Amino acid sequence: MKTAIISDTHGLLRPEALARLQGVDVIIHAGDIGSPEILDQLAAIAPLHAVRGNNDLNLPWAAALPDHLTFDLSGRQTLLTHDIADVPSDLGPDIKLIITGHSHKPLIEWRGDRLYLNPGSAGRRRFKLPVTLALLDVTSEALQPELIHLLP
Repeated sequence: MKTAIISDTHGLLRPEALARLQGVDVIIHAGDIGSPEILDQLAAIAPLHAVRGNNDLNLPWAAALPDHLTFDLSGRQTLLTHDIADVPSDLGPDIKLIITGHSHKPLIEWRGDRLYLNPGSAGRRRFKLPVTLALLDVTSEALQPELIHLLP
């Protein structure tokens, strides 16, 4: 299953991001979406899982979005939340993939048999951080993450 993971769009869905999302099986947005139109555009490409971020909290359209979401991603139990600080310390052993955003800093890190993935920010550049998203190939044998740089 080809999965796209995006975060911190802050109301900007770049054409470069849209191009990289074509053909994926599912899209995951880790918060700080910025506008409901972003969700509409993503859902038109593939099934979508999304949580709200701290910048979405007071926006009426985002009230229906959860802060945390747990779901099955092709046999892998996945936790999605905007801020890594909100990941519970007592995760059950079945959670194998933790997806966060917020920091704008991309992260692909294995901690034991769990993959922690932050796709970075696909929206407006912050400081000198890269503009990125992540692709994740999910098979029965492995999780294979790849960071995608959207701008030179």
